[in-house]
Amino acid sequence: MKWKKRNVRALADIICGNDEYQHLFRYRSSSYLTEFFEDCDLEYVHDGSTRWAWVADRLDEVFSHPQTGPNLPPVGFISIVRNLLTKTEAADGDDDRTKALAALNRVLTAEGWEAFYDDHGIAQVRHVATNTIAEVANPHRPMTPAELQRKDQLTSYLERCSEDELIEEVLIPLFRQLGFHRVTAAGHKDKALEYGKDVWMKFTLPTLHVLYFGIQAKKGKLDASGMSKSGSANVAEILNQVSMMLGHEIFDPELNRRVLVDHAFIVAGGEITKAARNWLGERLDATKRSQVMFMDRDDILNLYVVTNLPLPSGALPSPKVNNFDADIPF
Repeated sequence: MKWKKRNVRALADIICGNDEYQHLFRYRSSSYLTEFFEDCDLEYVHDGSTRWAWVADRLDEVFSHPQTGPNLPPVGFISIVRNLLTKTEAADGDDDRTKALAALNRVLTAEGWEAFYDDHGIAQVRHVATNTIAEVANPHRPMTPAELQRKDQLTSYLERCSEDELIEEVLIPLFRQLGFHRVTAAGHKDKALEYGKDVWMKFTLPTLHVLYFGIQAKKGKLDASGMSKSGSANVAEILNQVSMMLGHEIFDPELNRRVLVDHAFIVAGGEITKAARNWLGERLDATKRSQVMFMDRDDILNLYVVTNLPLPSGALPSPKVNNFDADIPF
């Protein structure tokens, strides 16, 4: 990360609590600056020099730390933002810290970042251009009651939504949030143009190499039974579509050339049975087998909830109607 000097100076003033920021952020003298960086797990000790200049130099050091991805900041930067926005340090007249958040975002957005509070009141950092959250929560961790409620609402939605709604309202926003870009519904209007994929997208590795992905989505359960029940799809139907997906080129308008899909996601709005996974694996050769990945309903639910994505409008509870506004019938 490389920031403009004026923005580094502004962030340093916020950390110091100087001048225009003193009414929103705690004023920090020499020892408190050392304590601030200790709380961020950064071993910096103030040397008695001019506070803002010393903090600006430390910020430059933090920005030079390794990044876990091209659109992910160093861990130290995330810790600094979270420490600044701790709600226990709210100033008078800014109990919910919305004013402090707005002041900090005036600096962050100038460099392409944005801070926000998640459902638990913890500050998070988002890359504005790609909408990538700097630190994605573990989808297998225990969930809070609020998250479990959102999970139940999304489960009900997946049971009644169409395949097109699954793709447009759930999968495309989810993969965009996870850092994939150019997420495109392929052949959505003309099914003859799908060539085995409902969506194609690409992902940039930290080495700046690009991988291409295709998604074959099914609304319900994916099984390997001889005769599929209503609401289920047989994995045999998927085999030809996966082979077609991996063998057919897609056109990348950013490169102005055709490219092959590197990996295929088989996504189901219901369960993908173990028998279905094994059946498909046995019939794909070793090369194609390594290119295929599965996502079923549990994977979708967990990822959707912990990445803090807004629920589709169809998953939200209907607003309560106030019957008292009706005319009295007498």
